[in-house]
Amino acid sequence: MERLSYKYLENSNSKDFYLKDAPEKVIQFGEGNFLRAFVDDFFDLANEQSGFNGKIVVVTPIHGPMQEKFEEQDCLYTLYLRGMVNGQKVEDRRLISAISRILDATNQFDQVLECAKNNDIKFIVSNTTEAGICYKDTDKFDDPENGTFPAKLTRFLLERYENCGKENAEGFVILPCELIEENGKALRKAIMQYCDLWKLEEGFANWLNEKNSFCSTLVDRIVPGYPADDEARYNAENGYEDKLLDAAEPFGFWAIEGDEKLNDILPFMKAGLPILVTPDISFYKRRKVWVLNGGHTSMTTAALLSGVETVGDCMADEDIFALLHKAIYDEIIPTSPLDADELTKFADSVMDRFKNPFIRHLLMSISLNTTSKWKARVLPSVHHFAEKCNAVPAALAFGFSCNLMFGLSGKFEVSDDKEVLEFFEANKGKDLTEVAKAYVRNEEFWGEDLSKIAGFEDAVVANVKAINELGSREALKKIL
Repeated sequence: MERLSYKYLENSNSKDFYLKDAPEKVIQFGEGNFLRAFVDDFFDLANEQSGFNGKIVVVTPIHGPMQEKFEEQDCLYTLYLRGMVNGQKVEDRRLISAISRILDATNQFDQVLECAKNNDIKFIVSNTTEAGICYKDTDKFDDPENGTFPAKLTRFLLERYENCGKENAEGFVILPCELIEENGKALRKAIMQYCDLWKLEEGFANWLNEKNSFCSTLVDRIVPGYPADDEARYNAENGYEDKLLDAAEPFGFWAIEGDEKLNDILPFMKAGLPILVTPDISFYKRRKVWVLNGGHTSMTTAALLSGVETVGDCMADEDIFALLHKAIYDEIIPTSPLDADELTKFADSVMDRFKNPFIRHLLMSISLNTTSKWKARVLPSVHHFAEKCNAVPAALAFGFSCNLMFGLSGKFEVSDDKEVLEFFEANKGKDLTEVAKAYVRNEEFWGEDLSKIAGFEDAVVANVKAINELGSREALKKIL
């Protein structure tokens, strides 16, 4: 079967919308399933429905199999949006042609910097996980390839400033999609820290603040990614082989913090897309991160340790469903500073979305970077519960304990930050009580010593002992 390409589309007289040639207008840091099923989908729809006529340059951290797949099929791929809409099963297919090329930041950073000189590029998008927006004083100006994402972006922005008119250079609309609080402000702060570290000129710092819009955003779409179970059927129906197939739910929502003038710059409003530009996204952000993402993160490793593989399986598993329900409805919602009725309505919709019969959302994919995810998504709710109830949230603490046991088990291919993986490796086989205490007190992981939350350390120690002695499922039944 022939691989998907522009040549194939032309020779087959495809009736799909596709845009082969257009100016590059977006640079995107990240090539993962989520960005391809969300941001790239929206820009592709804007090309078709509002005449955006723009392409995306994708930047990946390193050269690898994904980049090769992009290059082999001209950066084209097929997206399926599958789920329940108004009580009816929906399985929509769309060919995505919004991406022009893919560059790896390790070997092709010079080409990435060249993009900064292109005044047609007005938008910067990123999704580098919750751990991606950070500052490290060990990053070097002359070695951005091995630095953090904000270090790379600082060099990229400096390239625009120095080559396109300095103070008069056109700035960017910067749209980080990482699920951390005030991601736009956090990204700008990190970049300003690099300005100080590298002693960059004051005019550049002024240009950053005056000519660039660092927009905090909230993204919401469940994206399980490559639909392996349906790969053969989809390829047969399409008549071509697609190694970049992507799948997501039909629901999508993107809240962008900014004034109404942004709607005149962004191409989405004219296309009627589910994107809201608002002066304050904090409610939408916290609602989604604490309930949907917090629910995911609280059950994932507990489910994996109990032999469950997907979100759908979790919803059908009496014990794991009870853990999720307890975490959301008994611990997160009642103690949140947000409106409880609004959170409950949102939680009800989330539970329906988790039950989507089309989505086989692998828990192992959700388990990526669990440590930084837990800090961003669950830790605020632990604090809310402790402050309001003067007690430890049992379900949330159990999920935290399972994260530790998951990392120590040796049964899974854990993907996390280097420091986290080193912690797990160094503590395998050691006394669990001492390991649990070290995990709880690790300020590098959590940004604070969690043993200062009254009772939390004792609960985690008791949990890991129970998981070790009884197994995760029986230990879970005890706390339920």
